[in-house]
Amino acid sequence: MAIGLVCNTILKASSSHHPTSNDLIPLNLFDKAAFDIHVPILYAFRAPMPSNEVLKEGLSKALVHYPQLAGRFITDDHGRTCIILNNAGVRVIETYVPTSLAEQLPFTPASEVDKLLPPLDGVQELLQIQLNRYACGGVVIGLTSHHRVADGQSMSYFTISWASLVRGLDIETLPYHDRAAVSVPRNPPKVEFDHSSIEFQKSTASNTNNFSSSIANLVVHLSADFITKLKTKVCQGHQRFSTFECLLSHMWKKITQARGLAPDEYTQVRVAVNGRARMKPPVPMEFFGNLVLWAYPRLVVKELLNESHAHIAKAIHEAVAKVDNEYFHSFIDFGELSKEKDGELVATAPDIGDSLCPNMEVDSWLRFHFHDLDFGGGGPCAFLPPDLPVEGLLIFVPSCKEKGAVDVFLALLHEHVELFKQICYSLD
Repeated sequence: MAIGLVCNTILKASSSHHPTSNDLIPLNLFDKAAFDIHVPILYAFRAPMPSNEVLKEGLSKALVHYPQLAGRFITDDHGRTCIILNNAGVRVIETYVPTSLAEQLPFTPASEVDKLLPPLDGVQELLQIQLNRYACGGVVIGLTSHHRVADGQSMSYFTISWASLVRGLDIETLPYHDRAAVSVPRNPPKVEFDHSSIEFQKSTASNTNNFSSSIANLVVHLSADFITKLKTKVCQGHQRFSTFECLLSHMWKKITQARGLAPDEYTQVRVAVNGRARMKPPVPMEFFGNLVLWAYPRLVVKELLNESHAHIAKAIHEAVAKVDNEYFHSFIDFGELSKEKDGELVATAPDIGDSLCPNMEVDSWLRFHFHDLDFGGGGPCAFLPPDLPVEGLLIFVPSCKEKGAVDVFLALLHEHVELFKQICYSLD
C-alpha cells in the first residue's frame, strides 16, 4: 500500500479554555488491572469527509473535555503511577493514499493496515490519531489509546464527542471524570474474594507460552439471519439469554472443537464485565476511565462439546451474574487494604504473544455506539481492531455491513484455523 506522510505534529487542547492544570490523577485499581498496552483501532469513512483542519479543530475542542488523553504518565512522590493533566498533547499524523478507499476495502487482518496506524512502541502520548486521506476523499482514522487511561466504553464516548464537535454540535452528555469517587472503599473494608489471584498475580512470570509467530488473526461475519437462528436454538422454552451469551456459547464450542482438546481437560473464558450498571449506586455510563472486571465461566471439554448451546449459555450467564455489586466493592476494598503492596500488584491480563489455549479471553463491543460516529458524512463503512496480539482473544463488534449482524475478530494458532473455518457456521 503506497502512503505518503503529509504532517506529524502534536495537537493540544484548545488553549482558549485553559485546560492545563498539572493536576495528578493517580491510577486506581481498575486501571492497574487493565492491559498495559496501546490499543489500536481503525475507522473507515467514505467521502464526503471534513478537511483535516476541521477534524483537528474538533479534536482540539474535544480534548478540553477529556484532558487525560492530552496528559502523560508520571510517577508521583509516593511511587504511584499518575496521569498529569499538563496538556502535553496528542500526536496527529496526516498521510495521503493515492488510491480510492474502495480499492482497499474490505480491510482484513492480512491487509497492510499497520501503515494506517500510529506507532505502538516507545510512545509517550496517551492518544494518537492518524488521518489517512484517500484520493477519493475518503478517510481512514487510525487511533491508538493507552488502555490504562480508559476502557473501550470510555473511548467510544470520546470519539462520538469528537465527531459531534466536528459537526458543530454540543457534546450531548459531558464525561464524568472522578476516578476516586467510583472506587471509595467501604468502612470497614471487606474483601470477600481472592482478588490477589483473580485480577492480579504475585509475579510477572507468565503462565502461558509465547507463540507470537504462530498466531493467526481472522474475522468471522455472523449475519443477522444466522444470529436469529442461533438465538432460537439457544433460547429454548422459557430460557432467555443475551445476544452476547448466545454468540459466546457458539464460539466457545467451535473454538474448543477446532483446538482438539482432550475430553477431560478444563477450558474457561475470561469475560469482560462492565461495572457501570452493576455497581450501586450506578456509575454514569459516561464515566471516563476503566471500570471493568472479569467473569470466568469454566467447563470440562466433553461437557462443552456434548451439551446444548443453552447449557453453555447458562454457564456463561451464571458466571457473569456473580460479578455483581458486592464483587465490585470487594475488589475496591482489596485495593484499599493492598495500598502498601501497590508495586507488587501485577495484572493477570495476558502478555502480547501469549497463547491462552485451552482458555479464551472475550470482549464485547456490541453496546458501543460505533454507528453514531458521524463526522458529517455518515457512520463508518468499515471498522477493524487490527492485529490481536494474544491467541484465544475474541472481540464481538457490531457489523458495518448489515444491521443486526456481528463481526467476530479472533486470534488462533495457525494449526487450528482451517478446521475452525470449516465448522464455525455450523449450528449442529
